Parts: sequence; C-alpha cells; structure tokens
Amino acid sequence: MTQWRFPPEWHMQDWLWIGFPHDGDEWPGFLEQAQVQMAAFASAVAESGQQVRLLVRNEANEARARALCSEKVQIERRTYGDVWLRDTGPLVMTNSAGGRIAKRFGFNGWGGKYLMDGDQTIGAEIAADAGLEIETADWILEGGAIDADGTGLVVTTEQCLLNPNRNPHLSREDLEMRLQRDLGFNRVLWLGEGLINDHTDGHVDNLARFVAHNVLALPKATGENDPNAHIYADARARAEGAGVVVKSIPSPGRVERDGRIEPASYMNFAITSRLVVVPIYGTPHDADGVAAIAELFPGRDTVGIMADAILAGGGSFHCSSQQMPRI
Repeated sequence: MTQWRFPPEWHMQDWLWIGFPHDGDEWPGFLEQAQVQMAAFASAVAESGQQVRLLVRNEANEARARALCSEKVQIERRTYGDVWLRDTGPLVMTNSAGGRIAKRFGFNGWGGKYLMDGDQTIGAEIAADAGLEIETADWILEGGAIDADGTGLVVTTEQCLLNPNRNPHLSREDLEMRLQRDLGFNRVLWLGEGLINDHTDGHVDNLARFVAHNVLALPKATGENDPNAHIYADARARAEGAGVVVKSIPSPGRVERDGRIEPASYMNFAITSRLVVVPIYGTPHDADGVAAIAELFPGRDTVGIMADAILAGGGSFHCSSQQMPRI
C-alpha cells in the first residue's frame, strides 16, 4: 500500500495558490485596501522566486489584480466565493515514490455561516487542473483547522473539530481515527479554544503553528488587557503537557474595530520556500512579533505586511493561501 505523507508547510513548494478579494459584502468598506494588502502578499512571494497562482473571480477583478501585483504573479480566473483557500483548497500529500495526491473533505461554509458560490468546488477544480488524483473523505474538515509537524503529529482545537456544526455524529475518537486514515496523522495534540471572535470557530492556524518537528509556536500575551491571555496560557499548558517544545511569539495585544475584539494574530503567517510572510496590524508589537518569527526560520527571509483590512474579512495570509508541496 502506498504510504502517503502530509508534509509540513516548511517543506519546499512548487507554487502557492492565493485567493484575491472580490466581494464587497465580505469586506464592507475594506475591499479596496484588502486587495492592496493581498496583492502585496502575492507579490512578495513571487518576487522571492516562488511561483504564485493568484485566483481572481472575473474580468474586473483580474484587471484590479494586474494593476496591483508584480508581473511575476501568475493570475488565473476562477469561480470561488471566499478567498480562504487554506480551507476550500486541496490538501496535497506526497509519497516516497514521487507521487502527489489531493485530499478533499466536505465543506459546509464553516458550520453553515458563510455559504458562497464556488467554495465547495474550487478545491477539486484547481487540484484537477494541476493533474492531481483526488480522494474525497466522508467528513467535514477545513485546512486551517489543523497544522502538522511532518512526523505524524497534528495540532487542532476542540472548539473547531468537536463543534457540532461540523461533524455532530463523530466523537473525538472517531475524528482521531479519520485524521489517521485520511491524512496519516498518528498523534493529535488537542488545544482548547481558538481566538475570541474567530469566524472559523477557533481555527488552530490563528493560534498555534508547528515550526519544526515537535516545536510549536504560540502567542504570549502582551499587556494586561490582552483578551486572549487565558487562551494562550491554556494552549501552552496542553502543549507542554504533551511533551511539545513551545516557542513564544508576542501577540498583537488588544485589537478592536468599532468596539469589537478582532482575532488579530501573527500566527497566521505563511511559510513559503524562501520567504515567511507575517500579517501585521499597526500595533506597537508588530516589530517584535515579526522578529520572533524570523528567529524560527533562519534559512528564510521574514517580512511583515499589513493585513488589517484583510482581517476585516475574517482571516489573513495563511488562511488565503494553499501550497503545492514539491516532490
């Protein structure tokens, strides 16, 4: 039997898919600036020497992207709703024989909250166009709900994976079995809650990220009014209790918009073959957050790019991208 492996994100990549914002209803008052920030992300990765495939929705959206992006960015017109390809795109696995396969899962709009045209089909479409065989699993999972260290260890949150709006018929043990059967994970690190007001019901890629084998980056509260301080502390206790090494990253602190706490996080960074792109928000902690993440990736350049407008739509750079691992 072929042994498929889910490579960690720092594995070399052939290209990066990125979604380009197009829907003003998703970014009320922020669409144009969100497009500028997403274009800056795509351009930075492309200028680093890695291929970028930027998905655009229609002719006007394509024209806007071309006006904002580096000429090195490859633009593809597709039908998709939200830009969060981490969740709607394919999860690509590799094997020692030089093969790749796309794993697809059920998608219900993050628990029925955001159902948009194209989001249930875009993953299979771009996988098929890349020449990948596709296997579809019988349960709901978004890519941002998990993060892997390349040794069979995966981290997730109870708030998301055990949420009754995803797979109400599956127990914790059922989910662990499916994670092993469909993605090859033989150990699961269960964290508790995700960030306050995270639209995804606590996706782990906004809270905790593996940066090496058995090494997990986690935010550390900054300021007495950091709204997620208890969540960070609980995640650290669970990780260390499981024997995982924890690296602390300063959090952005308290970030609000119109009196509402925003799920701002430096942890939504994107790792590419040559570059790590960290979302920043204009807080006094941005430079420290980028510097702390840069220390974890000495073989790559690390840059901070403003993502406050993208956050207004519910995510950031990691959420909007999906990598094609190199064989």
